Amino acid sequence: MECSFVSHAIALLFTLQLTTSMAFPPSDQTNTDFIKTSCSNTTYPQLCYTTLSSYANDIQDSPKLLVKTSLTVTLTTAQSTSTAISNLSKSHGLSPMEASAMSDCVEVLGDAVDELQKSIAEMGLSEGTNWGLQMSDIQTWVSAALTDVDTCMDGFAGHAMDGNKVRDKVRGIVVNVAHMISIALALINNNYASSQPIFSP
Repeated sequence: MECSFVSHAIALLFTLQLTTSMAFPPSDQTNTDFIKTSCSNTTYPQLCYTTLSSYANDIQDSPKLLVKTSLTVTLTTAQSTSTAISNLSKSHGLSPMEASAMSDCVEVLGDAVDELQKSIAEMGLSEGTNWGLQMSDIQTWVSAALTDVDTCMDGFAGHAMDGNKVRDKVRGIVVNVAHMISIALALINNNYASSQPIFSP
């Protein structure tokens, strides 16, 4: 009787271990850990992890795929942000100051979208001996995209805009893409830039 109970307990324990290993394969955990560790070096680690962890199986432990995925998700966010701000700029009743700031914001967000697109296209090129130049271009474009988003908000700075509802709406829309670009840039600088491939002579 006791032997049967022990055998049953061992079988149950084995089944639980098997079920756990199937639910959380070691490779998946390794990929997720890679993303978590990489995100810990960004300014917004939780947003970074939440955004990218669902792509863990695609990214695996590749710094390039990590950055490319981050840029792709960021581009999608930037495009929807640009559309939202463009629609907001068409609101009736904007003051001349608000209308001017909105117009500038639409323009620079469009620039940010273009720069993110160029960065992703550059990453799609084969890595040759000009890898350093490619890396520099990507860093420059993503930095410029972040500056563009900051410039959007600069138009709403100053005491004249204190308590302005339009400014608050713009900030609420734009802040997420600013964080996303910041994350992408940190991943580029901390992960991808340090993973320079070794080329055969």
